[in-house]
Amino acid sequence: MAVAVPPGRAAGSGWAWRPVARDALLARAFHSCTELQGRFYLVGGLLAGGEREPSSDTVVFDPASGQAVRLGARGSPPRSHHDAVPVGGRWLCVVGGWDGSRRLATVTALDTECGVWEAWTATPGDCPPAGLSSHTCTGISDRELQVAGREGGIHTQRRYGSIYTLRLDPSARTYCYKQEGCHIASRSGHCAALLQTPGPHPGHQLLLFGGCNLAEPEVAGHWSHGKIKSFLSPQGGTTCCSSFDGTACKACEQWAGVPEGAPWTTASLMFCGRALCCAVWWRNSDQS
Repeated sequence: MAVAVPPGRAAGSGWAWRPVARDALLARAFHSCTELQGRFYLVGGLLAGGEREPSSDTVVFDPASGQAVRLGARGSPPRSHHDAVPVGGRWLCVVGGWDGSRRLATVTALDTECGVWEAWTATPGDCPPAGLSSHTCTGISDRELQVAGREGGIHTQRRYGSIYTLRLDPSARTYCYKQEGCHIASRSGHCAALLQTPGPHPGHQLLLFGGCNLAEPEVAGHWSHGKIKSFLSPQGGTTCCSSFDGTACKACEQWAGVPEGAPWTTASLMFCGRALCCAVWWRNSDQS
């Protein structure tokens, strides 16, 4: 596991990668890695090259201590090619994926307070996809996700894909899919980002990157001003900028370790858990 860090004086302006942890527990592929309450939860995945059976273990990485431990929670599901999102600052919801025999569209949640996994139940009226793998789940509220990506197996792929809104109810341990009317390019193994649009009355749009032969990001959803209130995860732990107009928020400046009074500019975007933050470049005061 590594982080992007600002360079030393000799390196000039820019960013570099620095390893922060080396542990066999972190060695896996096609897993999920989700920030919740300041810790990273790695769920499932394939633990070796050529492996077909997904792992059922959950590993928790604490960046403060640099330690990774296997979580002994009961009922951990075998999963790979899934996605996972934090809900309510308490639950880690695993959506879809491969269980070793079939692709799923179910929701299984880890209750981090009780330390147990729970299989949530679909409500009446649920219209799930055929089965999800290598998809994305993007939070548009604490109880709503936008789900995009592969449905069914390789031989059932269509020329287009669908967007689903997945509504979660932690108190009832239920979920419900609703298929939206718009279509997107059929894709898998892509990335998704919820961005604020510019202008005096900014809204939000969901962009999909990669996973197909399209060279440009695809807009998979748009929300007008005020429909999405905040990128912030519930109960804190993640900070993001309120705008992307070429300036960086103070929190991102401090997180990046920018020296007081140093000139800086926004260089790129950085994903931190569910939020999208700006990365910051700056120039040392003794450099031209």
